[in-house]
Amino acid sequence: MGNSGIRSTRRRATLAVSAALVVGAMVGGVNAPSATARTPAAQTAAASRHAAPTYQVTSAALTSGLYQTAYSQRHDDLWVTAASGTTSQLLRVDPRTLKVEKTITPPVTDAATGAVEAVYGVAVDDRNDTVWTTNTRNNSVAVYSQRTGKHLASFAGVGHAREVLVDEARNRAYATALGDGSVVVYDTRTLKEIRRVHVEGSSPAGLTVDRRTGTVYVTDLSKERLIAVSPKASVEPRFIPVAGGSLLDVSLDRTGRTAYVADLKNGRVSVVDLRTGTTVRTIDTGAGTLSVATDPRTGLLYVGLQTSGTTKVVNPNTGATVAELATGAKTNHVTVTPRGVFAVDKSGPRGSGLPDSIHRITFGR
Repeated sequence: MGNSGIRSTRRRATLAVSAALVVGAMVGGVNAPSATARTPAAQTAAASRHAAPTYQVTSAALTSGLYQTAYSQRHDDLWVTAASGTTSQLLRVDPRTLKVEKTITPPVTDAATGAVEAVYGVAVDDRNDTVWTTNTRNNSVAVYSQRTGKHLASFAGVGHAREVLVDEARNRAYATALGDGSVVVYDTRTLKEIRRVHVEGSSPAGLTVDRRTGTVYVTDLSKERLIAVSPKASVEPRFIPVAGGSLLDVSLDRTGRTAYVADLKNGRVSVVDLRTGTTVRTIDTGAGTLSVATDPRTGLLYVGLQTSGTTKVVNPNTGATVAELATGAKTNHVTVTPRGVFAVDKSGPRGSGLPDSIHRITFGR
């Protein structure tokens, strides 16, 4: 079977898995059914059918210094960044087997030491068949070909580049420059920088996009707020206060009207109404709340906790913890995909060279 046949088969399998996830997650989750049976036998059968889902975690060691992941629907691949010491790798991983399919070494930036353009943040652009990375050590953003792994471009002058996202519908990529208070905007077709949104005194960190409106929401690590960046250059940023400490990550609900903000300092997730600009509630999730991702099918949150090395499944409507799953010594990033939920950890001691792990969370019965 040729590559196109393999990809086609994997895409069909992805759809099947996605359908299974919907069924499993809807049971006992935010959208759980509440049907009442009429007889004891029917009640028993209903209880069996509507029992809360169990979660299965499959883990694999990859390499040292794992940082973030991003999923490609086009190729059914998972892209993983890793940086440790003077080394760095961009990995293409099979989301079914967790085996590395391809290892890409970034360009060398220092011939004397062999240091490379280390990759940290990552986003996939399926429309233009590319992968975008932030290269924190040398303050840049890079683009690679998904198909060949070729390094296509690098953009300098992004102070402490932390995260990157792609808005495929508008052919835009956004990167946070934590060190110089800017959000940098790129054209994903021409691979050119087109705009910088600078907010004096800010420390842009995590970001997400409302796919319908194109508005990008950015956590400000130093000012306890979200920065709303319009896709229109003529519109000034809007500021939404979020009481908390170290606001590192943000995710939206399926409507784009509610934001969930990870507060590392206070160990919680803040629920923010974006229309009114108010914090509706806070959910205590635990020390080291570093990453948050929303499952658009169920509304459940997956919260990565670096201190406990776990990922919590949380109902944002009630604040209840649905499950807490072991995902490595120091869970660093969580991604929701049709293949399941993926978490990467930093389990190996710094400088030890020991491999960190990737974990796939799926539903079972």
